[in-house]
Amino acid sequence: MRYYLLAFAIIVIDQLTKWWVIANMELRESITVIENFFYITSHRNTGAAWGILAGKMTFFYIITAVVIVVICYYIQKIAKDSALTGVALGLILGGAIGNFIDRLVHKEVVDFFDVYLGSYNYPIFNIADSALVVGVILVLIATLLDERNERRKKA
Repeated sequence: MRYYLLAFAIIVIDQLTKWWVIANMELRESITVIENFFYITSHRNTGAAWGILAGKMTFFYIITAVVIVVICYYIQKIAKDSALTGVALGLILGGAIGNFIDRLVHKEVVDFFDVYLGSYNYPIFNIADSALVVGVILVLIATLLDERNERRKKA
């Protein structure tokens, strides 16, 4: 249950921050947070990361629905034995649903974190995207830890 609460918290924070951007900023407006590094920029994306598959909403609806069902299954199946995996899956679930809501309501995803690494402008992202990335990284870490523990048990 706590992993679903984590997902719910991610969804609420994600949707509130996106609402704030929509309500208070013009599209493409940018607010400097740290000069030459971090900005809040009102941006919309009809695709996935880097605009991949722009405008393919039906595809995203189907994929996201499948991902939500699979993540819920794994939360029930695996998370009871691994808190790290449970947290990871909760983050992924919250991120997936956060962007899914945008696609359903706005037919695009609201992005606003704008980061520059030297001369490279990293693709603009949001809370849901952050939760997805952190969740996937945690799944990889949990998988590596589980494999290490299995090897130790066999040895």
